[in-house]
Amino acid sequence: MKDIKLSTEVALDAPDWRINHHTKILTIGSCFAEVLGSQLDDYKFHVLNNPVGTVFNPLTICKILDSAVEEKRPNPALFLQNPDHIWLHHDFHSSQWAMGQASLDAQLSDKLDEMREFLAEADLLVITLGTAYAYRHRKTNLIVGNCHKLPGDRFVKELLHFDQITIAFEQLIQKLIPYNRKMRIMLTVSPVRHTRDTLPLNQVSKSTLRLVCHRLSEKYKHVGYFPSYEIMIDELRDYRFYKEDMIHPSSLAEQYIFNAFTQTYVEPDALKFMNEWASLRDSLAHRPLHGFTQGHLKMLKSLWSKLNALSRNVDVSAEMEEVERRIGEFPGM
Repeated sequence: MKDIKLSTEVALDAPDWRINHHTKILTIGSCFAEVLGSQLDDYKFHVLNNPVGTVFNPLTICKILDSAVEEKRPNPALFLQNPDHIWLHHDFHSSQWAMGQASLDAQLSDKLDEMREFLAEADLLVITLGTAYAYRHRKTNLIVGNCHKLPGDRFVKELLHFDQITIAFEQLIQKLIPYNRKMRIMLTVSPVRHTRDTLPLNQVSKSTLRLVCHRLSEKYKHVGYFPSYEIMIDELRDYRFYKEDMIHPSSLAEQYIFNAFTQTYVEPDALKFMNEWASLRDSLAHRPLHGFTQGHLKMLKSLWSKLNALSRNVDVSAEMEEVERRIGEFPGM
């Protein structure tokens, strides 16, 4: 009987490199960068995950990475105070805030310093591009990362040109090469649809980003592309794989894409660890139905021993402390 396929599969080329739990990974970009970074962190990979919050447009991503490498400080002309007297910065997500401009400047500078130090030793930089649309701040005539809900007449919405994005990335890559010659760069286009741009213009935006990724991965041997967008729209071409907003991938879709990533880019021994860790996490999440039984105490002691064995290779100190706390709750312990 002929096999029946119910979806078109995205072919993933096997790379000449793979990651393990000694690989240092920095993620930056759209909310999908944060999803991927969180998934890797959950499996104990060494990740600095989207350290300055979500960044949607590619020019701001390049600006932030360039500021980190070149030890530049946040542009003082782009600080603002909102109606609630909270200080924000137009190049950074609203998760980066403070009660005073000086405090926010120091906080953002510390984040950039952290990124610079991590980039110097990173093995992999994952950049997720969200949209080719960006906003130009009228007062400074600069492309910014976040409007922070200020009146629309203070900004001009622009569709960034392919050459504009490509030049910015090439300038960044030329700085990153001497800064850290071992670091690889993985580009991906976010599977999250920006429906506010309308679906036709969202496709124009995604197509622009995809072409940029293609050209950069062709030109630089240490730059690759992971097709998260293609997996979403081809393999998962059904609204059951979206959240209720019909924009963001569901948790099932996120897990499916993550599985495709790990099967392609994670070393076999690290994959084996991930399976073991998933089982241990299930045990950690277990809550006894019948209180302080000897069977549950035995399970906790066995879990502690397994965590202790893993502690030689990964940091599981928080989990071990939690198990010790639960054991200590038993009468007579």
